[in-house]
Amino acid sequence: MRFPKEHKLLVRKRIVRAAARKLRGAGLEGPSVPDLMKEAGLTHGGFYGYFRGRDELVADAVRTAGTETAEGVFKPSADLTAVLDTYLSEEHLHHPNSGCVVAALGSDGWRKGKKIRAAFADVAEGLARLVDEKMGPVAQGDAISDRALAVTAQMVGAVVLARLVDDPVLAARMLSAGREAALKI
Repeated sequence: MRFPKEHKLLVRKRIVRAAARKLRGAGLEGPSVPDLMKEAGLTHGGFYGYFRGRDELVADAVRTAGTETAEGVFKPSADLTAVLDTYLSEEHLHHPNSGCVVAALGSDGWRKGKKIRAAFADVAEGLARLVDEKMGPVAQGDAISDRALAVTAQMVGAVVLARLVDDPVLAARMLSAGREAALKI
């Protein structure tokens, strides 16, 4: 039986979405190709029918995770305050597998191959552009404002630091301080 043309694209998207979730939770090095395929409900035997290699899947997963953050955090938020409320929340802190890929994996992205580094670069720039848009109109044309870059760094840094500490009270304070600092920029 032959599958419709769209079938391969739909299965590929399912694999990429599952990999995006798994990688954010387990790290870039943790899951193997069989692990990532299992997460999508498939066996690893068909992997090369969808991807040229693991780096291609990881790069696609990074971009997909970036799109999920854009749609889940930025699109429904009316302004920067609403973005900060969602991004610097306990929910985001405790669920990296469904959160921002830059905060979850960005510190490892620069160590990877060209495809994965390019995906992280695109997502990081896209994140800063989304912040810039939520801050209001800018007069710099296509350039991202320095304010948006500072707020983006504050957001990502607060989440990364809060995930590193064992003390939940300190982690909550880091998120709160990050939010307050971002609002003052």
